[in-house]
Amino acid sequence: MMEGGSRLPLMKYGSVLSLFVVLLAIWFRSPQNTVLDDRLDTVLSSLLRAERKVGVNDARPRVAVGFGGCVDLIVDGVSFLNKIGISHTDQPLHYDYLKNAEQLAQSFAYFFAPGAAAERFMINETLFSELVDGARDLPGNRWAVGGNAPVMAGRMATEGCDVLLGGSFSTDFTEVLSQHITVAGKVIEEPDIHLILEYSSGASWGTYTSRRANRYIIHSDAHNPYLDSLEEFAEKLENFKPDLLVVGGLQMMDNFPFNSGEREAVLSRLADLLTSSSPQIGIHFEMASFVDENIVDDLLHHVIPHADSLGMNEQELPNLLSLLKGSNITVLSDPNPRVATVLDQMREVYRILNQRYQAASSGGATSGSKSKGKPLTRLHVHTLAFQAMIVTHGSQWKNTMSATAKASLTANRHVCGSNDIDLSKARLIMDDSFSVSHREGSQRIPLLESRPVSCWDEDDYQICVAPVLVCTDVYQTAGGGDNVSAAGLVLQI
Repeated sequence: MMEGGSRLPLMKYGSVLSLFVVLLAIWFRSPQNTVLDDRLDTVLSSLLRAERKVGVNDARPRVAVGFGGCVDLIVDGVSFLNKIGISHTDQPLHYDYLKNAEQLAQSFAYFFAPGAAAERFMINETLFSELVDGARDLPGNRWAVGGNAPVMAGRMATEGCDVLLGGSFSTDFTEVLSQHITVAGKVIEEPDIHLILEYSSGASWGTYTSRRANRYIIHSDAHNPYLDSLEEFAEKLENFKPDLLVVGGLQMMDNFPFNSGEREAVLSRLADLLTSSSPQIGIHFEMASFVDENIVDDLLHHVIPHADSLGMNEQELPNLLSLLKGSNITVLSDPNPRVATVLDQMREVYRILNQRYQAASSGGATSGSKSKGKPLTRLHVHTLAFQAMIVTHGSQWKNTMSATAKASLTANRHVCGSNDIDLSKARLIMDDSFSVSHREGSQRIPLLESRPVSCWDEDDYQICVAPVLVCTDVYQTAGGGDNVSAAGLVLQI
């Protein structure tokens, strides 16, 4: 009895001691941590307030989104490569497409260390099937609806839109889509699979350590490069009467082994669709990872001139700008660019594309052009640290400040895998103030916690910049840009 009786007071004193330690930790908590927590809380509440300033109309906006789609098989990239016996390499190299396991290792290493997103076509179908089989057996793998178009469609349906989705899918695929999504396309037996190699910030693979969380995507598509839902999509589009037409997924054509003339024929049919749509319908083109200069040249001729809105990330922006200025594709750019760098590049893209439009409108279009196209009136760039938008004054795009805030919040929601933002899993990496340009004498704008979205007017447009509460407990980076871009568009229709 004595032994049991003596244990009870000890337990009681132990509980009191534990409580005392917790209280002591709170008492002596670093004032700096308290300030940081308060700052994050103020930024979050201010972004939420900005997002809520504008609601989606009671009449659900109608958005048509093409093209294609896939099933994503998501795995931890380092665990996967280790499991299937692909060793790290001391030769990080860039490849336009992949033929063998050695090239996969070298290409993965090239993008893994800087933490840059990449997507590559695997021309070796046998190897790709083996990789997928290996990923199926990896503990912790996940399957998800993938592809630019289905992901953007899913986000827009979630945010209150009715969506027409162009793509050829299996019945299993369409069954998991939102009830607010109508599919236009063929029914296929087996969907294309994309292998998503995710990795976290600070992940190690051999001698390499990633600077930020990101993903490396491998695909070997059979259906998506041909836009084989285009005809069905065009037929349903007329009666659907969309407020917005979104085009994405065209990177599936990148380095695909088309027969001579096939790719241009497909893009020509897409251009016909875009030019035949009502001028009142906004057209948004979502960029992606392209490494073949020829296809980007085709896009600059057949697609981009007909879009009045463009969306892209910090890799795709300098890539597009380089080609617009007559240089080569930039395969790898700074994955964490400064605000001034991005804004200067956005101004250049906006200026060059609108100069091209004006030249075409005044009779300077090259022979064989489908039409004069449209002026670019909206440009959205999504980066890890911040969101930036340029919107032309008097254009159809509204609520730019609220849309920039919503895009910022969606970045955290998607990457963390939760609609509720947990500040213990978030941090700000955007500078406390930023220069609006690298030009001498440019204004610096402080990041104000109570008004975190900074907007100002220049020339014929407005610029808005919002910080991102960067997720530190990553659930998924793949599809981040598509979710962010779609969320921003919803408030601007």
